Amino acid sequence: MANSAQDPSEALSISGLSLEFPTFSGPVKALDNISIEIGKAEIVGIVGESGRGKSVTTMAATGLLPRGRYDITAGSVSLFGRNTLAMDDNQLQHVRGKLVSTIFQEPMNALNPSIRIGRQLTDVIMAHEKRTLAEARRIAHDILADMLIGEPERVMRAYPFELSGGMRQRVLIAMAFSSNPGLIIADEPTTALDVTVQAVILRLIQNRARKTGAFVVFISHNIAVVSQLCDRLYVMYAGRIVESGATRTVLEAPQHPYMQALLRCLPERVAPKQELEAIPGAVPDLLHPPAGCYFRARCKEAVERC
Repeated sequence: MANSAQDPSEALSISGLSLEFPTFSGPVKALDNISIEIGKAEIVGIVGESGRGKSVTTMAATGLLPRGRYDITAGSVSLFGRNTLAMDDNQLQHVRGKLVSTIFQEPMNALNPSIRIGRQLTDVIMAHEKRTLAEARRIAHDILADMLIGEPERVMRAYPFELSGGMRQRVLIAMAFSSNPGLIIADEPTTALDVTVQAVILRLIQNRARKTGAFVVFISHNIAVVSQLCDRLYVMYAGRIVESGATRTVLEAPQHPYMQALLRCLPERVAPKQELEAIPGAVPDLLHPPAGCYFRARCKEAVERC
């Protein structure tokens, strides 16, 4: 298996990361002491309801949050041994695309609607690899074929709006892998797709990662998806990691009440004609977070000690 020119013993290390968004009412404590380790070639999932800090974590780690709009109050980030929190925009530009690439949730927002697919792919390849235009076009053609895209030449001539949602998502995956990065961050890449296309996209990400030796961080609120794809899971709630472990262990024997509640909400856990369960209440106010466990106000098992 080819490695992505990186040391496979170290990929992403987030240690004790705390982050705040300043507002007129005070700082919103978006991340609280987040620690995530990816130390071997694996696919790691970050799971939780929407708005719990999953995307903010990886965007902070790769410098995608707008400068001046947030404050890192504690912690460190190491990407293949490099401190991304200390990098300027030029250094981060080299890291993004070459060392780490992101597959975003909505391809129409990630692709330029006025530029043909082939030009967008070759621009990315030539920006990070010493390739001629002809070589970049060949690489783009081959990786589109690897994404099970029929008639790659026709797709390269097309604009994004001429392709279906599933086809555009495959193009984004091809773009993410085109520079052979060491780490892929897949941020809810299957949310807007139907179940059949979703399964194909998951297999493409998994197979390409195994083929190239890339590490993958897969962000999702869909437990069924991460159960198919991920080796390990981190469960996030209100900007905190509340549980982590091997995927099978977390799903079959969850320890934290939040993860237990998420599993009870799955349709397949409910008998026919029975009402689906939902987690009551709302996420705590992160302007003034409560003491103790953030989940206790919504938890059936909460006691004074919580």
